[in-house]
Amino acid sequence: MIGEARKNGMLGAEEAASLTEVPNMSQKGTRLGNWLTREQAKELLAVPDRATLKGKRDYVILALLVGCALRRNELAELDVATIQQREGRWVLADLEGKGRRIRTVAIPIWVKQGINAWMTAAGIEDGRLLRSISKSGKINRDTLSDWAVWSVVEQSSKQIGIEHFGAHDLRRTCAKLCRKNGGDLEQIKFLLGHSSIQTTERYLGSEQDIEIAVNDNLGL
Repeated sequence: MIGEARKNGMLGAEEAASLTEVPNMSQKGTRLGNWLTREQAKELLAVPDRATLKGKRDYVILALLVGCALRRNELAELDVATIQQREGRWVLADLEGKGRRIRTVAIPIWVKQGINAWMTAAGIEDGRLLRSISKSGKINRDTLSDWAVWSVVEQSSKQIGIEHFGAHDLRRTCAKLCRKNGGDLEQIKFLLGHSSIQTTERYLGSEQDIEIAVNDNLGL
């Protein structure tokens, strides 16, 4: 209707633009969010200095986010007792996520190796996996807040030249990389703890391929 009025000269361009910018009007489509390529993910994981205690912990933070698609609060609250063996491999067993949905997440070998190195260096045997570290480099008994997790991700991503990148973007990165490597959509749904495949499709932006885009080959 606004377009017709503009076409017929009843509205000016600026008036038409202001009328189309109505607040609180629902927008169609899917926000793709942000994510890393595999090469960028490798760069990010190389940022923490794993010769230091803090570096070992920060590596585990990044590895669990990008390797296991955890939410920030799930990671901050992760208990050592959650790390268990199932069917001959290590998993995060019975995680309670959004909507109190329970899921079990497989731990890739490289992530488990990082966890082992951190637990050994920090002397952690039970309780929360992640702990705060004092400026002098000593482990505090305090647990790590989800905002501290956010800070580690933000600071690490800045070191590889990426601004405004958060923990949830690493969760999306995991899902995207799984899909690009042939991961089954239903299995990715289980990994993320989504209630439906439709939610996972929206999360992945599955309806739009921007890497090999349809408008790349217009012949113009």
